[in-house]
Amino acid sequence: MTKLTQRTPRSAAAVRCTVAAAAAILGLASCGGGSPLDNPSTIQNPGVTGNQRLAFAYFQRCVFPVFLAQLPIKMPDGSMAINTCAASGCHDNTNGTGGAFRVIGNAQPIDLANPANTPDIIRNSDMYKNFYSAQGEVVFGSPMASRLLAKPMVNGVLHGGGLVFENASDANARLIQYWINNPAPTGQNEFSPSTYNMFTPADAATGACNTQ
Repeated sequence: MTKLTQRTPRSAAAVRCTVAAAAAILGLASCGGGSPLDNPSTIQNPGVTGNQRLAFAYFQRCVFPVFLAQLPIKMPDGSMAINTCAASGCHDNTNGTGGAFRVIGNAQPIDLANPANTPDIIRNSDMYKNFYSAQGEVVFGSPMASRLLAKPMVNGVLHGGGLVFENASDANARLIQYWINNPAPTGQNEFSPSTYNMFTPADAATGACNTQ
């Protein structure tokens, strides 16, 4: 004979919590391009613990401007648009819906020649927050495996923002590729003057951005 066990009804509070949690999950899932969560102004940027870091100087002078540039974009529906990576609704830090990669568009450049700008000072800046966010989308030494390039090229991964770079020969894509392919020497940090040879002449303030 089967023994029947009486279930204890859940409290109204428990039911309300369950419903609220489900609603929150559905809300995030409906965001399309990604989570609309903001990076708070008090965000802490921990130091990189690996043996190599990407070059901050090259990011600031050559890669960051790509995120602000007005670029022609082929949208998923086939239409064309002009937009920036840092636009509202894309990767803007305040109200973007482009996932974890966020851009503070009004970040001010850092004078790397000023001795007052120590690594600790720079790491607390908005420009470094942009650097840190972009580096989080990178596989060192593998540009095409890095979401920072794979997504705007729609290379094996969906991108709600459309096709930004037609191919790897795009001038802006080449800047990002070069940055990913040329980390600072092992044992040196992201501010190492040795990374200035990524410019011609080797000057982080005035040199042209190399791409090969």
